[in-house]
This record gives sequence, C-alpha cells and structure tokens, in this order.
Amino acid sequence: MRQKSLVHPAQLPLRFDDPAELERVIEQRVTERFKAEAIRWRLRIVLIEAAVITAVVGSAGLAIGQPAGVVMHAALLVGASCIAGGTLLLGVTVAGSHFCARLRRRRHA
Repeated sequence: MRQKSLVHPAQLPLRFDDPAELERVIEQRVTERFKAEAIRWRLRIVLIEAAVITAVVGSAGLAIGQPAGVVMHAALLVGASCIAGGTLLLGVTVAGSHFCARLRRRRHA
C-alpha cells in the first residue's frame, strides 16, 4: 500500500540542498510579509491620529462654548482632512519606495 504524502498539493515543496538558498527564500518571504504589515500599521496610525485630532477639536470647541453644530462640522472636517492627508502621504511613500526599488534593480542588472 502506498503511503500518503503529508504535503498539501497546493503547497510548494521545499527541497533545498543549499542552506544559503533556503535562507534567501525565507528572508524574501519574511520581507514581503513585513512590507504588507508595515503598510497596514501605517494606515492604522493615520486613522488613530485622525480620530484623536477630531476628538481634540470637538472637545476644545465645546470647552470654549461654541455651538455644537459648528463644533461637529469643524471636527469632522479636520478629521476628514487628516485622513486624506495621511492617505496621500502613504501613497506617495509607497510610490517612492517602488521607484527606489526599481532603480536599485536596474543598477544591479
């Protein structure tokens, strides 16, 4: 009777005789994962910053006795502007990172 393979058919078989090759593959996968997580964390920071600034503007407006409608409008406008600016900054950062990586690959090729 034939023994069943423990490797899932969709999984890539890892057969590395060279430890340096195995190290390179692992390092590449970890780098890709950390890049994806870094973008998520930066987006979370932008959202948290926008929420905090919105709360500060709202509470400051209410503390000085401004009408609630005006305060809410101003707070939401500041929060939306913060999200837009942060998202734009993240986009420019990612685009610059891709551009620098492309230049590095072109130099090494």
